[in-house]
Amino acid sequence: MLSYRHAFHAGNHADVLKHFVLMQVLSYASEKDKPYWYIDTHAGAGKYSLNQGYATQNEEFSGGISQLWDADDVPTALSEYVALVKKINPDGHLRYYPGSPLVAEMLIRNEDRMRLFELHPSDSKILLQNFKQAGRKVMIETEDGFAGIKALLPPPSRRAVVLIDPPYEEKQDYQRVVTSIKESLQRFATGTYIIWYPLLQRPEPLQMLTQLAKLQLKSWLNVSLTVQSPSIEGFGMHGSGLFIINPPWTLPATLAEAMPYLQKKLGLDDSASFKLESQIP
Repeated sequence: MLSYRHAFHAGNHADVLKHFVLMQVLSYASEKDKPYWYIDTHAGAGKYSLNQGYATQNEEFSGGISQLWDADDVPTALSEYVALVKKINPDGHLRYYPGSPLVAEMLIRNEDRMRLFELHPSDSKILLQNFKQAGRKVMIETEDGFAGIKALLPPPSRRAVVLIDPPYEEKQDYQRVVTSIKESLQRFATGTYIIWYPLLQRPEPLQMLTQLAKLQLKSWLNVSLTVQSPSIEGFGMHGSGLFIINPPWTLPATLAEAMPYLQKKLGLDDSASFKLESQIP
């Protein structure tokens, strides 16, 4: 299925959590002198307009990045994320929101490399346009990232951050994530893998997490943010989370500071909450 367009959801509460955490992981990876690769299996368009097009239909960003835009009490780590978004809005007005590829491009170094996959032909075309000046540092493929990642691991530098962020339009995507992680760890056990997942009133997300937990991982972190009570109708996303394999050892403390603030700012009712658990040797 190719109906999913992330532009409808750009800058929402899930993007805030995802991109804030992605920044922490990439910043940590950049602390070492050795180069690394950033691999994005479902890259989207790379950059989204918030004042025209798809994003204006439901204005999901109003419950996400907009809640942090003018706040004067943002914790330090989160303030760096807000500053990054403001960098692509130099006039001070929230008009654009960066997708994961643009977040990564703003953080990686000259010696690092990006490998982006996007199967949707329209979004892939926009992604290519957004990165036409990037040169050899960025390679983009109009391809299924679940399949494409196999040829990239292990990367020449033996260091990589991999973001797996499928739309989950098809319930088979949950199993594809598990299969992809199993195969990727066999090829490249020391990579850092970030798996985004929605919180829904259906069993597949929790089943996926259960299967990931059974992989006997040495180092992992799971963080999720619930922003509202599940709908009476049983539809829609009431939160989201990230399961990270081989996370930075500094990440739990950073999230312990930031998550209560995100719960307060992005929560829509009294059921707003967060979950943070990890096992990092």
